[in-house]
Amino acid sequence: MAKYFYTAKSIRGEEKTGEAEAKDEHQLARALRQEGFILISAEMKEGAEKRKFSMHFSIFDKVGLKEKIFFVRNLRIMIAAGISLPRSLNSLAELTKNKKFKKTILEIVEEVNKGKNFADSLSKHPDVFSELFCSLVAVGEESGTLEEVLQNLTVQMEKQNELSSKLKGAMIYPVVIICAMIGIGILMLIMVVPPLSATFADLGVELPPMTRAVIFLGKIMSEKWYFLLILLIIFVFSIRSAINTKSGKRRIDKILLKIPIISQLIKKSNSASAVRTVGSLVGSGVTMIRALEITAGVLGNVYFKESMLDAVEKVRKGKKLSEALRPYENLYSLIVVQMLEVGEETGETSDILQKLADFFDEEVAIATKNFATIIEPALMLVVGGAIGFFAVSMIQPLYSMLGSIK
Repeated sequence: MAKYFYTAKSIRGEEKTGEAEAKDEHQLARALRQEGFILISAEMKEGAEKRKFSMHFSIFDKVGLKEKIFFVRNLRIMIAAGISLPRSLNSLAELTKNKKFKKTILEIVEEVNKGKNFADSLSKHPDVFSELFCSLVAVGEESGTLEEVLQNLTVQMEKQNELSSKLKGAMIYPVVIICAMIGIGILMLIMVVPPLSATFADLGVELPPMTRAVIFLGKIMSEKWYFLLILLIIFVFSIRSAINTKSGKRRIDKILLKIPIISQLIKKSNSASAVRTVGSLVGSGVTMIRALEITAGVLGNVYFKESMLDAVEKVRKGKKLSEALRPYENLYSLIVVQMLEVGEETGETSDILQKLADFFDEEVAIATKNFATIIEPALMLVVGGAIGFFAVSMIQPLYSMLGSIK
């Protein structure tokens, strides 16, 4: 029995956290379900305690999605070729360059050699293999369709990687422009403003409030830059801390869902992840309730996560998924509900969900192109405004001085 730190939530929105002993996460989830709670996250006590000391270095130990895709794709090929699972895993461990991933694969090999199921061995590494991954592998082992399941996983992970790449690509341009603008602004404040302020002081020119503000900021940047650096570090850590807290994450997700262009990207990308995950799980033989529970853990936005948890309770009471998602028209477009109704009537829910996922992928691609088209002139206006503000602040006193000479 292992001891877990867990977070669970009831249908009424009541949150519960604590410690509990269980054989594995599945047993813990069943125990909490009997109490009327849905398991949101669980972590073994030992792992949680270690994370407190290694939190700042964990970014270097992560296993990337591309590495997992390479692993799954090649594992499927090896199994299809008739190579045993332990030998396939050993070969893939030698191929990977990520030390953590290599260690994880070798530990899985040891577990498999001891006679344990592949899925159970994977579930001991939740920081590398998600519950979705482990559940699909378990279904493949039980039904003898592991090769097919690995193929489905490869497709799903490639789609996820493609979606993530599109979203990151859409954000790179504005981030680069904003960082460049901030960098140039800092250089101007440090290199240009102090000499001009000294000139104004020598000439005895009366400075307008706007110019005084720029000179004051330039003085701070050139003389007491370390205070600003400390403030920046505090700000970054405050944002990171806010994201890691439930209330902070909720506020940030709420704000993002209200920003006109970004909200559409978030809604469409989360919708794509939700319908694809549910479709893959249901198509592989996982029950709808369990598929929704797993999907809730996969989604990044807290409001989409809660919609899945609410759907779990409604489907458990006998409602259809389309009926369960209908109240969330602010998150899911009407086409999701309508297509789900068709799938439920025809018995092809899994196929319909996969088609919906492809549809939303295309929508995200269009939205990212539109985002780039709109953000470019907006950024130009911001950059032009910043340059204009600086120019007017520095030139206005010179015009006043020339006017006084006349």
